[in-house]
Amino acid sequence: MDIKQILATAIKAAAQKAIDEGTVKGGELPEVLLEVPPQKEFGDFATNFAMQSARALKCNPRMIAQAVVDNMDCAYVEKMEIAGPGFINFYLKQDWMYDMLAGIIAEGENYGNLVSDCKEKIQLEYVSANPTGPLHVGHGRGAAVGSALANLMKAAGMNVSREYYINDAGNQINNLAASVNARYLEKLGQTVEFPENGYHGYDIIETAERIVRIYGDKFLNMSEEERLQEFRTIALKEKLAALKEDLEAFNVTYDEWFSEQTLHDAKAIHSACDLLTERGYLYEQDGALWLKATEYGDDKDRVVIRDNGVPTYFAADIAYHQDKYARGFDRVINLWGADHHGYIARMKAAVGALGYHPDQLEVLILQMVSLYRNGELVKMSKRTGQSVTLNELIEEVGTDAARFFFVMRSIDSQLDFDLTLATEKSNENPVYYIQYAHARICSIMRQLEEAGIVVMPAAEAKLNTMTEASELELIKKLGEYPEMLAGAAKERAVHRVAHYVHDLAGLFHSFYNQCRILGVDSDLQQARIALVKTVGHVIRHALGILGVSAPERM
Repeated sequence: MDIKQILATAIKAAAQKAIDEGTVKGGELPEVLLEVPPQKEFGDFATNFAMQSARALKCNPRMIAQAVVDNMDCAYVEKMEIAGPGFINFYLKQDWMYDMLAGIIAEGENYGNLVSDCKEKIQLEYVSANPTGPLHVGHGRGAAVGSALANLMKAAGMNVSREYYINDAGNQINNLAASVNARYLEKLGQTVEFPENGYHGYDIIETAERIVRIYGDKFLNMSEEERLQEFRTIALKEKLAALKEDLEAFNVTYDEWFSEQTLHDAKAIHSACDLLTERGYLYEQDGALWLKATEYGDDKDRVVIRDNGVPTYFAADIAYHQDKYARGFDRVINLWGADHHGYIARMKAAVGALGYHPDQLEVLILQMVSLYRNGELVKMSKRTGQSVTLNELIEEVGTDAARFFFVMRSIDSQLDFDLTLATEKSNENPVYYIQYAHARICSIMRQLEEAGIVVMPAAEAKLNTMTEASELELIKKLGEYPEMLAGAAKERAVHRVAHYVHDLAGLFHSFYNQCRILGVDSDLQQARIALVKTVGHVIRHALGILGVSAPERM
């Protein structure tokens, strides 16, 4: 039961009745917006409908509000009050909460899985880090947010496909092979000059050591070209495998791993350029091919093919996005790091030039992550002296804490990640606080079983026996879940799920401290059991969206 929808329908019907009776002039009625007042004394819900209607109905807002009150017909409404310039405050009978909870219970495990009228086929691309080294904490935030967003949108009834773009072509792969080659030769006692643009990470040394361990000096007497080709294949395969392993350990999976090299093999970049030329959006200047990006609001035109005939990274991105739409995606969402902000305008220009609406490309920008331990900024890994990797973070705080901390702030804000707090087993640690609520619920169910108490079907529980404030607040919060999910999915705001489940856990802890289950009247006991089980389901569902476990014991 959606009480807001019931109220909204009744409000519109009341306004229309007033129009039909001539109490107020006719006009187009706006959408009814209902909010929970900041203070309980102002009722259960409030609306500014009368003020929103004033212009269309050419009438004083308080007169419209009075007309709505006079004609309101809703069984759940106990009383109404007009406040200020025309707000209407609704005070509801408690029955609405019991009916709502009964509806939630009837939905069972499906509660939180919404049906959407969104028909778009959506692709969500996230992380897509170069396969030349381990993932760092910045990638970790992208992985947590991206996978949680995909889960959220799926829960909201949207058709979402998750994709990783493998940058397995171009200079970065050549530099990877050259770096491994130099370390390999060093391990075999050769004196070599390390490549100027090579990768100095410890993982490169480890890759070279594994090659020596497995193959020995098999590649030593090859020509450098042959050896580089071998190392290009071996290193890329190894880096991709490590990358996938790290992401899976972080509860991150994909529907598609898309290789950039396939674009080059299929001549897709040339095809994209041909299309842009046909559409009049490419021109030649100084031997290079340029995209007319300024026609779509970019600050300058962009080089697509250099004067030496080599495509830019931008050219590959254009071909990649053309491929996305060719695969039938109506909307493409890219989750990028803060350093890519300046890339948005040119990419939208490219989408427009290809013949799609620039709004079919949606770009979400993730702000930076800073790590703190005991109040001190952590800049480098103690182990390697380089950037802290996602693996190291997981080792220190665990997957659950890492994921929750990454998603609990809006992506628009820089994240200060408190490593010390993330490892605390206290109520100050938000993920521990939530998981402890779920473990408490499981403990209650075990206690009931041990006491020999038979739990009746929740649908048979007399829910109206619950009258304590902590019970009613908990029921109200449960009822907010679908609307919160729908809004969070629409706004791409996974942090709202984190905030909701933290608030729900807080209300449950208050209930637990105030309301007994053992040793109370049988009807009340069964009602509270039904409530507790429902809270457990919603906590599990919300944590599942965030990619965080819901332990039964702690």
